[in-house]
Amino acid sequence: MSRDATTAFARALVDEWARAGITEACLAPGSRSAPIALALAADDRIRVDVHLDERSASFFALGAAKASGHPAIVLCTSGTAAAHFHAAVLEAHHARVPLLACTADRPPELRDTGAGQTIDQQNLYGDAVRWFCDPGVPEDRRGVGAAWRSVAARAVAESLGPPAGPVHLNLPFREPLVPTGEPLVDAPGRADGRPWTEFTQARRLPDEATVERLASAVRAAPRGLLVAGWGTGVQPATAARFARAAGWPVLADPISGLRTGEHAISAYDALLRVPAFAEEHRPDLVVRVGAPPTSKVTNAVALAADVPQVLVDPDRAWLDPGRVAAEAVAVDDDALLAAGADRLDRPPARSEWLDRWLAADRTARRALDELLDGWEEPFEGRVARDVPDALPAGATLLVASSMPVRDVESFARSRAGLRFLANRGVNGIDGFVSTVLGAAVATSTGPVVSLLGDLCLVHDANGLLGAVDRGVDATFVVLDNNGGGIFSFLPQAELPEHFEALFGTPHGLDLTALAATHGLAAERVEKASEVVPTLDAAIAAGGVRLVIVPTDRADNVDRHRQAADAVERAISR
Repeated sequence: MSRDATTAFARALVDEWARAGITEACLAPGSRSAPIALALAADDRIRVDVHLDERSASFFALGAAKASGHPAIVLCTSGTAAAHFHAAVLEAHHARVPLLACTADRPPELRDTGAGQTIDQQNLYGDAVRWFCDPGVPEDRRGVGAAWRSVAARAVAESLGPPAGPVHLNLPFREPLVPTGEPLVDAPGRADGRPWTEFTQARRLPDEATVERLASAVRAAPRGLLVAGWGTGVQPATAARFARAAGWPVLADPISGLRTGEHAISAYDALLRVPAFAEEHRPDLVVRVGAPPTSKVTNAVALAADVPQVLVDPDRAWLDPGRVAAEAVAVDDDALLAAGADRLDRPPARSEWLDRWLAADRTARRALDELLDGWEEPFEGRVARDVPDALPAGATLLVASSMPVRDVESFARSRAGLRFLANRGVNGIDGFVSTVLGAAVATSTGPVVSLLGDLCLVHDANGLLGAVDRGVDATFVVLDNNGGGIFSFLPQAELPEHFEALFGTPHGLDLTALAATHGLAAERVEKASEVVPTLDAAIAAGGVRLVIVPTDRADNVDRHRQAADAVERAISR
């Protein structure tokens, strides 16, 4: 008797993924992927979001996985559709985000024959995946159900790492691609509803020798710094306790989540641009968790080659582009700092080093705030300060690459209760709109807001397709300077003959009209004092909305320089 192996295979995979706790799947329409698409649609444990653009689908899944910490599924048909996943796969790889990239494929007999929509999809994403598997065309044979379910369970486990990251399942199917009505191949799961193989991920805890080595180094370096970038697993309370025990300041890029507590220095980027301050405050030791900060001056001064540095990363990621780390410690960073704080259980009675940093931060913060508050015409640095300030506890702020992430680092105040997310694995602007909407699907603790530039919005305008009907709430604060604002800060700006065409790239689009094309509400603000009230109103209204803040690229460069000058004058006094 003939049995339907294709449908049984697809349903077994989807059932295993649901058993493992996966709740989000994104797919782009296609014929060859029909078996998995139909199985997903039939399982009410997994939400299915359909996207016309494969790149949007993949970044939507990335955003959901980034926000939840659990793998998300992204599915496409064969051919070039699979190639459109590559950018999101790379981001997931470098940012350590669990992702199941499932590409349907033609069966082996159709490959390399000129068959339509057929490319070589074997190891398509190279070394950017934690695991690649092509289980072959589903067939009816003894014991095959266990093999199918094992593949599904392993895909989840491999995506969780360590380190977490993308998995590529290449799934070839023969026609018919829809259920035949024949009995299904037997592929039962565990009787108790558990996954076929449960995966336990152990923390890499530091041993006594490692803790004592860190504590001894900290005791010997009263002029030290704790520096934090994106990707760290250190909790804010742990970082604050370690800094207090060490008597050190904390220089934390906001997207690390650690710019909180009484030791956090919010204006370090501006302070380290003051030559005299930078020279007098060169540290004797830096303990670094996560990636390097975005700030170039911080990397050049606080993380200079002659500064001893300890890099802590549980996944052995070599996050050292300057090649300056003296020691790399592959243990759980939160556990190490917590144990180090316990070992340094008697904080310094008084730290002149810390006092000077905190006093300078107060002076710089006051100079920045007085200057920014005096400008009623919108300035990108003020928006980067005011938006994080305005959001309620429990909110999520996604910050786009290019200028927004730099301005948030330079201008945002210290605060607790706000979750930052960003695509900093590869630092691209591509797919950001979709990432935000995916994160919104996976977030229930508070509003989801994003800060991005106009080119970032336009680059992923396809991500807005269908957004009005997805049932999500997300507010986009768009800094509209009609082009690539970051290039105005670079040497290319000194080439006026070709600058606008090659780098400035003005698009001339009405972003309010772009939003309306997708059925979305957008409001354009003309005064800096209107940004927060307009943002508050957009959050309260719900749905997907845009707040558009017009700025001028040349004026923006000048105001950044004025801000740096204001801090230097204040510190010099």
